[in-house]
Amino acid sequence: MYTLDDGDAIQGTSGIDDENRPRDEPKDNYGLYLQSQNELTENNKSPSITSKYNKTIYEMETPRRYLYGKLLFLLLCLVGLSTTIAQEFEDDSPPSYRKYYKNEWSVKIDSDNDREADLLAAKYGFINKGRIIPDDNYFLFVRNSIHSKSPRKARRSLDRIMSSDGHILNMEQQVVKRRVKRDFRRIKRDSRWNSRHLNMIDEDYDMEGKPLKLKPFIPPNDPLWADMWYLHRSEQFEGEMDHNVKEAWQLGYTGKGVVVTILDDGLEHTHPDISPNYDPRASFDVNDRDDDPSPRYDYSDENRHGTRCAGEVASVMNNSMCVVGIAYNAKIGGIRMLDGDVTDAVEAASLSHSQKHIHIYSASWGPDDDGRTVDGPATLTKHAFERGITYGRDGKGSIFIWASGNGGKDADSCNCDGYTNSIYTLSISSATEKGNIPWYSEACSSTLATAYSSGASGEKMIVTTDLHHSCTKTHTGTSASAPLAAGIAALTLEANPDLSWRDLQHIVVRTAKPVHLKAGDWKTNGVGRNVSHSFGYGLLDAGAMVKLATKWKSVPQANKCVTSYPKSFKIVPHGSRLHLQLFSDGCASDPKRQVNWLEHVQAIVTLRAPKRGDIEIFLISPKGTRSTLLAKRSRDNARSGFTDWAFMTTHNWGEPAQGLWQLEIDNDGWDDAELTKWELVLHGTPAYIGDHGYEKESYLLTERSIDALRETDSTSSITLNLGILTVIFLLFR
Repeated sequence: MYTLDDGDAIQGTSGIDDENRPRDEPKDNYGLYLQSQNELTENNKSPSITSKYNKTIYEMETPRRYLYGKLLFLLLCLVGLSTTIAQEFEDDSPPSYRKYYKNEWSVKIDSDNDREADLLAAKYGFINKGRIIPDDNYFLFVRNSIHSKSPRKARRSLDRIMSSDGHILNMEQQVVKRRVKRDFRRIKRDSRWNSRHLNMIDEDYDMEGKPLKLKPFIPPNDPLWADMWYLHRSEQFEGEMDHNVKEAWQLGYTGKGVVVTILDDGLEHTHPDISPNYDPRASFDVNDRDDDPSPRYDYSDENRHGTRCAGEVASVMNNSMCVVGIAYNAKIGGIRMLDGDVTDAVEAASLSHSQKHIHIYSASWGPDDDGRTVDGPATLTKHAFERGITYGRDGKGSIFIWASGNGGKDADSCNCDGYTNSIYTLSISSATEKGNIPWYSEACSSTLATAYSSGASGEKMIVTTDLHHSCTKTHTGTSASAPLAAGIAALTLEANPDLSWRDLQHIVVRTAKPVHLKAGDWKTNGVGRNVSHSFGYGLLDAGAMVKLATKWKSVPQANKCVTSYPKSFKIVPHGSRLHLQLFSDGCASDPKRQVNWLEHVQAIVTLRAPKRGDIEIFLISPKGTRSTLLAKRSRDNARSGFTDWAFMTTHNWGEPAQGLWQLEIDNDGWDDAELTKWELVLHGTPAYIGDHGYEKESYLLTERSIDALRETDSTSSITLNLGILTVIFLLFR
């Protein structure tokens, strides 16, 4: 695991340490006592028997008194330290990392004029560094008169004075966030086996019903092509799976006209396997505020991560160099944003850079995957996501692809990561070469699909570009899976540039292949699709995606239906389960909020528990699909619980929204927990979405067919029951 900033590690507690202590200052009072006793002995060579006896008793008692005093002192220090930690650390942060405040503020003003922002900044002793999000009125103000990074927040009086200014709508001091890159070395771990069937949507005919013509495939001359097992092994080994990228290439899709950007620690854009496809407009250095995203080089090559991810997407084909990218004709850019203090403003600026130019943003990082962190996008980053899906790609929505996380060894849940858990991101998990669950994989209900990556000892890894114009065969973790997904998404957007961000997710759900992926929790949801918490809907299939994309009819605008549980307070007894039921009609009475057919489902929960890691949460749909929203996390000792945390599941995709929803909360802790809020949020459409998207005529026919099918099923059931009763009557007459 890579730590983003060594400076984020907690420093020693405040006070004088041994190095800073004055050289003539004793370290404790007992040393003073011994010194005085030695002086007394030297001055009085023949003390009386009584004085000797008294001195002996005093010398025996003093170490004991000293020891008790020391223990009491240590106890008081621990109490004081715990209070300090409680004040200085965020509740949801790991206890080993201190919260640091920057000398930067995000400031929202009532004007779009840069000059007005400059005047406001100067008025209060700041420097305006410019807009955080393009075409928006959030600005970054910096105050050079205070430390650039401090464990203490700036004085509240400053916030009060500025907030009272009528031109300032909102302001927030920036906090350093701990973000980690999601690549790992291999560790041998037991696998789980359980094969399932396909989610069968595979189009082998064009719009006129004619068979699709495939161009002959000639293997490229890139020297590591033979090692790219995840792109071509299905033809070499019978029964093996790959991402079926060759079929997409043979259909003529190579990513041309699509722009992909890697949000990471920099991009070596001079690399000969990347430079022909490099796009300066899709690149920026957010850390140093310049146009060159080149990584910072050091002896350990720590900042190689972004270059590795970029090579998977858009390395040049047939240049006798390293590898070939999945979208080898796409344009590739890099945002350097992880090699420094990561704040809300840094993340928002990265996610909104060149929003009208970039099609796909790929991120292989996130909050710490340590099994005890609950963290997600803050104010600005949430705003950047919303603007991206609203205005990106000329209103069709930016594509945000996210690595699901590497906290498997610590039993982490990616539903505690607000980036992968967002409805706006396409969350990608990993599968090993043999189709196993990797040792680092996190299981959660927000994962949509899977791409290959590294596994246990003896299993192959991902081949890509590396720093210093070199190549590597050892890219790992979900970090390697997300860029593969980004490349496949680029092929799909080339096949149909009019796809919205939700269209792409619909296509993924319908084409992902669960076959040969081994997990013990595969289930069939209410509309017959196989889905797993470890693999989502299965392995991405590039050929199937581009073929479906060419026929896809864009879905209508999504609606959002919110239903709140009527009772605001419920006890979750320790060692027991709380079972709640909530009926939803999908907001049928309000056409602007009506949801009949589901996409994403969220359960917004506020809960307090003596140990957050002892809580498990499950959501059961009216069709009986059971999603694990939160699994036990043994390392999570936080007492803060969850506050308005939106747990998300994709497992109900395509199911009807109306009916009885159930929430189950298990408390395996030593004391009761308290649930104070449960909101059920249904995202979807009033119209039915068919196998090729939305068509009004087919929607009406499908609705009638479904109703007729239900009536037929009901009639068949009644007829069968009457037949059984008749047979029983005749036998026993």
